Amino acid sequence: QVQLVESGGGSVQAGGSLRLSCAASGYTYKTDCMAWFRQPLGKEREGVASINRDGYTMYTDAVKGRFTISKDNVKNTLYLQMNSLKPEDTAMYFCAANECTRDIATMPLFAPDYNSWGQGTQVTVSS
Repeated sequence: QVQLVESGGGSVQAGGSLRLSCAASGYTYKTDCMAWFRQPLGKEREGVASINRDGYTMYTDAVKGRFTISKDNVKNTLYLQMNSLKPEDTAMYFCAANECTRDIATMPLFAPDYNSWGQGTQVTVSS
Protein backbone atom coordinates (compact mmCIF):
# COMPACT_ATOMS: atom_id res chain seq x y z
CA GLN A 1 0.00 0.00 0.00
CA VAL A 2 1.03 3.58 -0.67
CA GLN A 3 -0.15 6.62 1.21
CA LEU A 4 0.10 10.08 -0.34
CA VAL A 5 -0.43 13.29 1.62
CA GLU A 6 -0.47 16.65 -0.16
CA SER A 7 0.20 20.02 1.42
CA GLY A 8 1.05 23.57 0.41
CA GLY A 9 -2.17 24.72 -1.18
CA GLY A 10 -3.70 28.09 -0.41
CA SER A 11 -4.99 31.35 -1.82
CA VAL A 12 -2.78 33.72 -3.79
CA GLN A 13 -3.19 36.60 -6.17
CA ALA A 14 -2.50 36.25 -9.86
CA GLY A 15 1.22 36.32 -10.54
CA GLY A 16 2.06 34.74 -7.21
CA SER A 17 3.71 31.43 -6.39
CA LEU A 18 2.96 28.32 -4.39
CA ARG A 19 4.87 25.11 -3.76
CA LEU A 20 2.91 21.92 -3.33
CA SER A 21 4.35 18.88 -1.58
CA CYS A 22 3.25 15.26 -1.60
CA ALA A 23 4.75 12.97 1.02
CA ALA A 24 4.68 9.31 0.06
CA SER A 25 4.94 6.33 2.38
CA GLY A 26 4.67 2.60 1.83
CA TYR A 27 6.21 0.51 -0.96
CA THR A 28 8.64 2.88 -2.62
CA TYR A 29 8.74 0.98 -5.90
CA LYS A 30 5.07 1.84 -6.25
CA THR A 31 6.01 5.54 -6.35
CA ASP A 32 8.63 5.30 -9.09
CA CYS A 33 6.32 7.26 -11.37
CA MET A 34 4.41 10.19 -9.92
CA ALA A 35 2.30 13.02 -11.22
CA TRP A 36 0.21 16.01 -10.30
CA PHE A 37 -3.37 16.31 -11.46
CA ARG A 38 -5.90 19.07 -10.88
CA GLN A 39 -9.66 19.29 -10.93
CA PRO A 40 -11.43 22.64 -11.14
CA LEU A 41 -14.83 22.74 -9.50
CA GLY A 42 -17.39 21.12 -11.78
CA LYS A 43 -14.82 20.03 -14.34
CA GLU A 44 -12.91 16.87 -15.15
CA ARG A 45 -9.57 15.98 -13.62
CA GLU A 46 -6.61 16.85 -15.86
CA GLY A 47 -2.96 15.97 -15.81
CA VAL A 48 -0.56 18.77 -14.93
CA ALA A 49 2.94 17.29 -14.70
CA SER A 50 4.62 13.92 -14.32
CA ILE A 51 8.04 12.59 -13.41
CA ASN A 52 9.48 9.10 -13.75
CA ARG A 53 12.22 7.29 -11.85
CA ASP A 54 14.85 8.63 -14.27
CA GLY A 55 13.77 12.20 -13.65
CA TYR A 56 12.12 12.61 -17.02
CA THR A 57 9.34 15.18 -16.77
CA MET A 58 6.30 16.06 -18.82
CA TYR A 59 3.93 19.01 -18.56
CA THR A 60 0.58 19.93 -19.95
CA ASP A 61 0.86 22.89 -22.31
CA ALA A 62 -1.09 25.23 -20.00
CA VAL A 63 1.64 25.16 -17.33
CA LYS A 64 4.84 24.85 -19.37
CA GLY A 65 7.38 27.47 -18.34
CA ARG A 66 5.48 28.26 -15.12
CA PHE A 67 5.35 24.99 -13.15
CA THR A 68 8.20 22.68 -12.20
CA ILE A 69 7.78 19.13 -10.92
CA SER A 70 10.54 17.52 -8.88
CA LYS A 71 11.04 14.63 -6.51
CA ASP A 72 13.30 14.08 -3.52
CA ASN A 73 13.93 10.33 -3.63
CA VAL A 74 15.53 10.30 -0.18
CA LYS A 75 12.46 11.87 1.41
CA ASN A 76 10.14 10.20 -1.12
CA THR A 77 8.41 13.52 -1.54
CA LEU A 78 7.01 15.00 -4.73
CA TYR A 79 6.91 18.75 -5.32
CA LEU A 80 5.20 21.15 -7.68
CA GLN A 81 6.62 24.65 -7.83
CA MET A 82 3.98 26.92 -9.32
CA ASN A 83 5.00 30.38 -10.48
CA SER A 84 3.14 33.13 -12.36
CA LEU A 85 -0.14 31.67 -11.20
CA LYS A 86 -3.30 32.54 -13.10
CA PRO A 87 -6.96 32.43 -12.04
CA GLU A 88 -7.46 29.48 -14.40
CA ASP A 89 -5.00 27.49 -12.25
CA THR A 90 -7.63 27.44 -9.48
CA ALA A 91 -8.42 23.80 -8.70
CA MET A 92 -8.02 20.96 -6.26
CA TYR A 93 -4.57 19.51 -6.87
CA PHE A 94 -3.90 15.80 -6.38
CA CYS A 95 -0.71 13.80 -6.46
CA ALA A 96 -0.73 10.29 -7.88
CA ALA A 97 1.72 7.41 -7.98
CA ASN A 98 2.31 3.99 -9.47
CA GLU A 99 5.03 1.68 -10.68
CA CYS A 100 6.44 2.84 -13.98
CA THR A 101 4.22 0.74 -16.22
CA ARG A 102 4.22 0.73 -20.01
CA ASP A 103 0.89 2.57 -19.88
CA ILE A 104 2.44 5.39 -17.88
CA ALA A 105 5.41 5.55 -20.23
CA THR A 106 2.98 6.01 -23.10
CA MET A 107 0.54 8.40 -21.42
CA PRO A 108 2.08 9.85 -18.25
CA LEU A 109 -0.73 12.36 -17.71
CA PHE A 110 -3.61 9.86 -18.00
CA ALA A 111 -5.29 9.53 -14.61
CA PRO A 112 -6.40 5.87 -14.90
CA ASP A 113 -2.73 4.83 -15.19
CA TYR A 114 -2.19 5.69 -11.51
CA ASN A 115 -3.46 3.57 -8.64
CA SER A 116 -2.51 5.63 -5.58
CA TRP A 117 -3.97 9.07 -4.93
CA GLY A 118 -3.75 11.71 -2.26
CA GLN A 119 -6.72 13.53 -0.77
CA GLY A 120 -5.96 16.78 -2.59
CA THR A 121 -5.00 20.33 -1.67
CA GLN A 122 -6.92 23.40 -2.83
CA VAL A 123 -5.25 26.14 -4.84
CA THR A 124 -7.18 29.37 -5.38
CA VAL A 125 -5.81 32.19 -7.54
CA SER A 126 -7.61 35.52 -7.50
CA SER A 127 -7.36 38.17 -10.18
